[in-house]
Amino acid sequence: MDLLDRPGHGAESLTTAMPETPERVREYVRHEPAFHAHDPAAALAAATLIEWILARAPFLRVEHVGSTAVPGCGGKGRIDLLVAYPEGRLDDAKRALAALGFQPQQSREPFPEERPMRVGSMEWHGRLFPVHAHVVAASSPEAAEMLRFRDLLRADASLQRAYEDEKRRILEEGVLDGLDYARRKGDFIRRALGVSSRPDPGESA
Repeated sequence: MDLLDRPGHGAESLTTAMPETPERVREYVRHEPAFHAHDPAAALAAATLIEWILARAPFLRVEHVGSTAVPGCGGKGRIDLLVAYPEGRLDDAKRALAALGFQPQQSREPFPEERPMRVGSMEWHGRLFPVHAHVVAASSPEAAEMLRFRDLLRADASLQRAYEDEKRRILEEGVLDGLDYARRKGDFIRRALGVSSRPDPGESA
């Protein structure tokens, strides 16, 4: 069973105000890694992004993942989306995101186009959230792991605090490159999931 066989598309049960911008993301602006307290507005912005994507591509399953998807969890303040597509629909998923203004990565060592990431910025009532959309096959173990790690953080306050402490520690050591920061976090994620290996986290979670 893959993610598309499971109920729900990932938009949390939130009451959302109308966004201030048309249904299109803005140009991505890169920021150096920094720790930010949890902002509940990120979940509202993510829920609206999910609605936009599903309106164009209802064959997808889209989930809000990463730290901003976990109530109370601090992090980089970025919205991470899992965009899970059924077999044979990768190009359709890419086109749907492009139509909403999502852009290819411009960073060093971007994800391969067989497992792409698309980026943008979401304006939400005066806030501008960077967005990473991870386009992953619904049948991929990576997709299930991204959801499982999010759900573990939601269910376990001590794990959430440990994850925040790990991110602060990495930053305090002077790791400011986004890719290096994500790779360092990958060790914590692998331990939490109980797996010995997983795809390079790139700039996810």
